[in-house]
Amino acid sequence: MAEGFARALGKGLIEPYSAGLSPQGANEKAVQVMKEIGIDISHQKSKSIDMELLKQMHVVITLCDNAAKSCPYIPPEITSLHWPLDDPAKAVGTEEEVLHEFRRVRDEIKRKIVDLVKHIADSAEKRSEQPHLS
Repeated sequence: MAEGFARALGKGLIEPYSAGLSPQGANEKAVQVMKEIGIDISHQKSKSIDMELLKQMHVVITLCDNAAKSCPYIPPEITSLHWPLDDPAKAVGTEEEVLHEFRRVRDEIKRKIVDLVKHIADSAEKRSEQPHLS
């Protein structure tokens, strides 16, 4: 869901890359709740995390506590953020209760991505306003 929001809200500003500890296709309930708001993530697949991949990143964001604990070493030159979100795939209950949890987490991810994109856009704008010395 985070990659879907980052692609939709940060278009032209950021290039998101989803990687996971156990990479797989998008969860069908995540696909469903994202489709409800007009974002199709059905084609997304997470990739395996490895050091070569990490070296290409400027920012690494872990979303669940398990990911934060199990994520490989992140070099200090890479900004590392942790967003402690519940994993909606672990939700139990009726179909509607589980979907409610996916929607709640979806909306929380959206708020965080909106803030991140705004921060990146503001930082880029400030850099472009600074005089360049030759």
